[in-house]
Amino acid sequence: MSYLSIYYLFLVIPAVVIIYSIVPKKFRYIFLLLVSFALFFYISKKLIVILFITILTTYISALFINKLEEKKELLLNNANSEEKKEIKNKFKFKKKLLLIIYILINVSFLVAYKYLNFFSINTNLLLKLLHIDYSFKIIRIVAPIGISFWLLTALSYVIDVYNGKVEAEKNPLKVALYISYFATLIEGPFTRYADIKDSMFAGNNVTYDNLCRGYQRIMFGLFKKMVIADRLNILVKIVFDNYIEFSGFSSLLGTIAYTVMLYMEFSGTMDVVIGSSEILGINIKENFRQPFFSKNISEFWTRWHISLGAWFRDYIFYPISLSKPMKKLTISARKKLGNHFGPLISGSIALFVVWFLNGLWHGAGYTFLAFGLFHFLMILLGNIFTPLIIKICNKLNINRENIIYRVFQSIKMAFLVFIGEIFFRADTMQIALGMIKKIFTDWSIRTGEISSLGLDIYDYIALLIGITFVFVISIFKEKNIDVRNEISKKPVAVRWALYYILIFSIFLLGAFGHGYVPVDPMYADF
Repeated sequence: MSYLSIYYLFLVIPAVVIIYSIVPKKFRYIFLLLVSFALFFYISKKLIVILFITILTTYISALFINKLEEKKELLLNNANSEEKKEIKNKFKFKKKLLLIIYILINVSFLVAYKYLNFFSINTNLLLKLLHIDYSFKIIRIVAPIGISFWLLTALSYVIDVYNGKVEAEKNPLKVALYISYFATLIEGPFTRYADIKDSMFAGNNVTYDNLCRGYQRIMFGLFKKMVIADRLNILVKIVFDNYIEFSGFSSLLGTIAYTVMLYMEFSGTMDVVIGSSEILGINIKENFRQPFFSKNISEFWTRWHISLGAWFRDYIFYPISLSKPMKKLTISARKKLGNHFGPLISGSIALFVVWFLNGLWHGAGYTFLAFGLFHFLMILLGNIFTPLIIKICNKLNINRENIIYRVFQSIKMAFLVFIGEIFFRADTMQIALGMIKKIFTDWSIRTGEISSLGLDIYDYIALLIGITFVFVISIFKEKNIDVRNEISKKPVAVRWALYYILIFSIFLLGAFGHGYVPVDPMYADF
């Protein structure tokens, strides 16, 4: 199931919009919940039970945490100063215990469905090395669709209730819709309850403006996928499946093509998700913000898959870096190493955990762990050497805001991202390291190598047109110019001419038919 499939775009969405408009306003969120459950059941069948368990435990845990907080406040109003401290500690322990139990129950599903076999295989290898005659059975496990998305969405809600950022929702159907909303169910983005609750449960009317803007966004996402991602898929598959036969130049080209393909497919999917929700009057935050305009790899990850980065920042990085042991370590290290390197130690420990889990979140495999740890190392080195780079630039009178310097930074950042994505795409560490070695050592292009990459001159022309179009739109967005708003100000004839140009360009330039293999929804597996 893909949000970029004809089935979803031209059957599911129109049917949902029509019925949603007919249903009375106060029952519209219930209709969306039924659609979400139906979609989940259609894909994952009986595994919907896991989703139901998560919804039930999320609803109950948040309510209990809220009740404990209310009871604590009631007791504090009638207590003296000595009793208040005891009451606070008592209820803090109860709330924390409840939160830990909730997290353990739900994370156990994620571990069982995504990582059990990975851990079993590696444990068996360790037992073999230790000459222990025992092995864990490897079983075929099919995970519920989108478990890494809706499970972490549920966790964020309960943690926010625990931290007092939101009040627990008393209506279980609203909690269920928040967790299982059909548009974000399979590939995200992660939403926060505080950000989405007002628009999600309001039952907003489907307006002409929202319908136009939503389908504009959807068509743009479809353009990215069909014109660029599906076409690049041919080249990427050939290079990664046969990397031994190609030079370092082709390996780098395949890596760049994969990174662009990944961006076009995933950001295109997000365009469809946000556009679908926009039609229904549901506000979902952006998940990409022109990542290739970043100056360094750290900034890149604040612009790429924004909701995932924000989740790890708020629920992993901050709790670790602001914990009492880390604060003590920071104070001690600052005295010995100064104000820059002192806080860097505790921050780096938290950063390591974030990127280790980030890699593991994407998949149970050494390539994904390497992907995470590669980015941890690059960001860490950036943090360490930033003061030195600033000093060198000042000494050489290099303006770091100069366009030439910024372009250099972006090229350096992009190259590091390309290398990191090799780990992300490669099936094994041997392939990943083999491709990286070729990129740095083998630039002897073989005869007929470029022509064997699966694309012809018309494909390259279509790619040039498609990528240029997306790049120009990205420049406008980087300058805070809302292209859709600008289009809406044009006369009707001009507006619809532009809409038809976009639609027909998909048909004329889209990679479909014999020889083209559509890109599978990449993030649906996570």
